[in-house]
This record gives sequence, C-alpha cells and structure tokens, in this order.
Amino acid sequence: MGKGLGASLPLQLLAAGLASGLLGLSVGALSLRFKGIFFAIATLAVATILGVVVENWDFVGGARGLTVMRPAESDWFKTYNRQLFVVMIFLALLSIAVARYVQRSWLGRGMRALRDNEAAAEGCGVPTLNLKLTAATLSGALMGLSGTLLPQMSSFIEPTSLFALNTAVMALAMPMVGGTARWTGPVIGALLLGTMQQAITVTVSSEANVLFAGIFLVLAVVVAPKGVLGLIDAAIARRRARSVTAVTAMAAQEAPR
Repeated sequence: MGKGLGASLPLQLLAAGLASGLLGLSVGALSLRFKGIFFAIATLAVATILGVVVENWDFVGGARGLTVMRPAESDWFKTYNRQLFVVMIFLALLSIAVARYVQRSWLGRGMRALRDNEAAAEGCGVPTLNLKLTAATLSGALMGLSGTLLPQMSSFIEPTSLFALNTAVMALAMPMVGGTARWTGPVIGALLLGTMQQAITVTVSSEANVLFAGIFLVLAVVVAPKGVLGLIDAAIARRRARSVTAVTAMAAQEAPR
C-alpha cells in the first residue's frame, strides 16, 4: 500500500514541523503540572498512545505499515540519498543554531531560572507558563523536522519501529549523557551514543544496542550526573583552584617578613 500527495520535500518538512509543533504545544498544555522525570514519563505515555492510534488507523497503513512515495528529485544533486544527506546536515545545523539562540536569549535565561526554582522565578516576573509552552513547541517542531526524513530514506514506515521505546529512550539519553547546561551537551551526547550504537551494530549485533545503551546510560548517570560537560567544568574548576592556590602560596613566600 503506497501513498503520495505529490508534495515537495520542503513542503513536507514545513508541514511536519507545524504539525509536530502543535502537538508539542498540546502535550505541554496538558502536562504542565508534571515536573522532572514525571514530565518525561508523560511524554512517553503520549508516544505510546499515538502508536496505538496509528496501528488502528487504516489511512496511514495501520499495523501493516505504509509505503511512502518519494517526492521529485532535485536537479542540484546526483542521487536522492545525497540530497537527503545534505538536508540532514542542514537540519542538524538548524537545530544547533536554534538551541544556541535560545540559550543566549531571554528565553534561555528564563528557562534557567525556571529550572533552578520555579516559584522564585515566577515571583520575579518570569512568564513560566509561556516558557514551558515555548519549550514544548520548539522541541516538538524540531523533532518533527528530523523525523520527516526517516520515511524518505526507507520508503516504508510501520508503527513497531517508529514508536519503539528505544527511540524515545535515546532522545532522552543523549542530553543526559552530554549535559543539559549548554547547547553543546546534547550534541556531545548524540555523537557519543550514535557512534556507540553504530559500532555495536557492526561489531556485535543490532539487538545488543539497547543493552549496551542502557549500561552506558547507567554508568554515565553514576559517574557524571551532570553529563560530560559537568566533568569538563569540574576539571576546569579544579585546575583554576590549584592555580589560585599556587599563586597565593608564591605571594605568601615573597611577602616581606
């Protein structure tokens, strides 16, 4: 069973970003009372519900899956896979640019205040509700943009793989491993976990991905609760402390008695 609406790839990306952004806004509005790990559990529950809905929706193929018709190829690229690779790189850079802008803008400052102490932030005039909804909408839109390319690569989609728990766990594990203090943390976590998964798939088996990813995630949480960035920041702080101690000791020795 195949379906194709004849839409170009940019139009599909735009539609996916808008639809996923609206879904993120809706999920955020429904789960505002949850905090921390409970919010993550709520989003996983929404993903599970969507998986059940898709499995029973014949228009999108149901449990049988759906063959997706590729849009027309661009004249700028020799092959369609090369075109998708360039689009993936562009979307990755776009996601990094958005995260970097959010971190350095008033949105990032408000989110950090919200993370540290929501009550204090709200008392200081920070629009906590709007910030939560903005974060959910941006996250949903970026996830929708990235997910658009998966059926374009495989030309076939089915609920079992699309709504697998492994995908959701990896999305949560990457920023936890890299660190959530800055935008570079999720990038580091994605590179580490992505490289590890590919290496395990080639050397061991694809079924061992979940096992090794779980072990790696547990070790990362125990050894580096603040992620790789936390380890780097701690090492820099210790080095600066040793430098200050050494300068203080030298000054004390040179001081006249």
